[in-house]
Amino acid sequence: MCGIVGYIGDREATPIILEGLKKLEYRGYDSAGICTLTEGVAEIRRSEGKLVNLERLVTTQPLTGRIGIGHTRWATHGRPSEINAHPHQAGPVIVVHNGIIENYLSLKDQLKGAGHSFKSETDTEVISHLIEERLIETGNFEQAVRLALQELKGAYAVCVLCEREPGTMIAAKQGSPMVVGLADGEYFVASDIPAILSHTRSMVFMEDGEMSVFRDGKATFTTIAGEPLVKSPRHIDWSPLMAEKGGYKHFMLKEIFEQPRAVRDTVAGRLVEEDGTVYLEDLKLDDAELAAIERIYIVACGTSWHAALVGKFLIEEHCRIPVEVDIASEFRYRNPVVNDKTLMILISQSGETADTLAAMREGKARGAKNVAVCNVVDSSIAREANGVIYTHAGPEIGVASTKAFVTQLTALYLFAIKLGRTIGTIDTAKGQAMISALVRIPALLEETLKLEPQVEKVARRYMNARDFLYLGRGINYPIALEGALKLKEISYIHAEGYPAGEMKHGPIALIDENMPVVILAPKNSNYEKVVSNMEEVVARSGRVIAVCSQGDEEIKGKAEVTLEVPRDFDDLAPILLSVPLQLLAYHVAVLKGTDVDQPRNLAKSVTVE
Repeated sequence: MCGIVGYIGDREATPIILEGLKKLEYRGYDSAGICTLTEGVAEIRRSEGKLVNLERLVTTQPLTGRIGIGHTRWATHGRPSEINAHPHQAGPVIVVHNGIIENYLSLKDQLKGAGHSFKSETDTEVISHLIEERLIETGNFEQAVRLALQELKGAYAVCVLCEREPGTMIAAKQGSPMVVGLADGEYFVASDIPAILSHTRSMVFMEDGEMSVFRDGKATFTTIAGEPLVKSPRHIDWSPLMAEKGGYKHFMLKEIFEQPRAVRDTVAGRLVEEDGTVYLEDLKLDDAELAAIERIYIVACGTSWHAALVGKFLIEEHCRIPVEVDIASEFRYRNPVVNDKTLMILISQSGETADTLAAMREGKARGAKNVAVCNVVDSSIAREANGVIYTHAGPEIGVASTKAFVTQLTALYLFAIKLGRTIGTIDTAKGQAMISALVRIPALLEETLKLEPQVEKVARRYMNARDFLYLGRGINYPIALEGALKLKEISYIHAEGYPAGEMKHGPIALIDENMPVVILAPKNSNYEKVVSNMEEVVARSGRVIAVCSQGDEEIKGKAEVTLEVPRDFDDLAPILLSVPLQLLAYHVAVLKGTDVDQPRNLAKSVTVE
C-alpha cells in the first residue's frame, strides 16, 4: 500500500520523485517524505497527510540533488505523524521501506544495547540503524546493506542512500513489489510501474531475495547474499490506466491476485507467535473491558455481512461467547437487546457505509462498546468507533469486493485469537497453532490462484446457465452466500447460496439437468454430510461443481467438475474457498461481456440509507 520512488541520474531528483509519488496516490497513504543527497549531505523533508503538504514544504524549503528517494506511508507500526514518516536516517544511512519487519523489536533491543537511539515508533527505523551498525563494522556501504538485510524477518522493499557514498543507491526486495526503470544514464526505482512510466518503458522486475546497486552510471543485480544475476528488461506498453491495473484486464482480477499480499499485510506486525497471541494496535479495549463482554453483535452489509457470519463461527468456537449477526439496515429498527456488557463489531470496507454507521450510533446510545473492522484509515466509522482493526487490503477499486473480504476474515480471526487469549479460552499452545496456520495462508492463497486457467474453462462450460445454486456447511456456508453474491453482482445471473442442509427445504425443487450447483466440500467435520447432499443433487441430474480438498478422489467420482484447494487449518478454509468462487464469477462475467469493475446499479460505498 505504501509507495517508493528512487532516482539517480543527471537531472534534479526532487520533481521526478514527487511526480512518481503522485502516480502512487491511489494506493492509499497518510504521510509522505523525500530525501536528496548533495555533496554528501542528506536533506530530508517529511509531512503528515496528503502529498500536497509535502509539496508545500519542498516549495518553502527546497531540495537539490541528482539522487534521491521518496515515500508515501500507510501507518502500520506507529501512528501517522511527521516523525514516523519515511525516509528514516541513522548516521549516514537513509532508508525508505514498504512491508513489515516481524523481528524489529528484538533487533531494536540489540541496537539499543549497542548505543543506538531511536526517534520514531516505526519498524523501518530499525533497518537504518542496523545498516549503520554493519557499516561501522565493515566500512563498506554495499556489504553493510547485504548483512543487515539478511538479519531481517518479514516482508520488505527498501531503497537506501548513504552520505559516505553520495553516488550510490541500493534497492532490494523480499515479499513487497519493486521495479527498476532503465533509461539513458539514469535509473528509477518504484514500488509500482505507474510511478516511473512517464520516464521509461524499459523495466526490470525484481524478485524476492534480489538486490540492485546503482553506481557510476551502471546498475548491477545480485542476490542479497551477493551472487551475480543477469536481469533482462521488459518493454512495458501500457496506458496509464493499464499501468494502475498492473497489466490485468480488470481491477477485480488484479485485486483477486493481490489477496496473498493483502492477507500478509493484514497480519504483519500483529502476530506474537511465541506467546500465542496477537497485537491489535488500535483495538483500544483493555483486558478488563474484553473480559466483561457477555454478548457480541457483528453488524455489516452485503459481503461484509458474509464475513460477519464467519466471524460468528470463529468467536463462538474459540471464545465461547454468544454472537449475533445483524444486517446493519435492520439492526436499529428492531429494538435490539444491547447494554454495557455488549460488544458491537462493525464491518465496513469503506468505513462510510451509512447503515453500518447508523447501527453503530444506535448501539453506542444503548451503552455498547464497539470495534470497527475497516480498510480506510480515518473513515467515519473508524473515527467514531471505540477501537479499530484495520485491514490492510489497499485500495479496492472493483465494486465487487474480493481482497477486502478475505482481509475482513483475517481480521476476525485475529480478533478471535486476541479475545480467546484474554479471557482464557485459548491457551498458549492453541494460540501458537492458530497463528502458525494463519502464517501459512498467503502461500496457500498463491497456490490456490494457480486454479485460474481451470476456473476459466469451467466458466466457459456453465456461462449460459440461467440459475446457479451454491451450497456449504458450517463455517463455509457463508462462503456459499458470498460466491452466489459475486456471480449475481457482476454477471447478472441469478444465484442463491444456502446452507447445504437446507437444500431439501425448498431449493431441491429447482434442481434439474440445467442447474449448476457449486458445492463447498473441503475435508472437515462436516464432510460426510456435504457428500450426502451432493449425492442428492446428482440423483436429480444436477450439474455439480465441487470445490474440495486436494487429492479428494471420492468427490471426483460424483462431481462433473472439481476445483481442488489446499487443506490446512479448517477455520481458515473460508479464505481459500473464496478464491475459486471469485474467479468463477469473474470469468463468467467477462465471457458474458458485462462491466466487471463497475456493474450496473451498484456503488463501491453505500453512503446513503
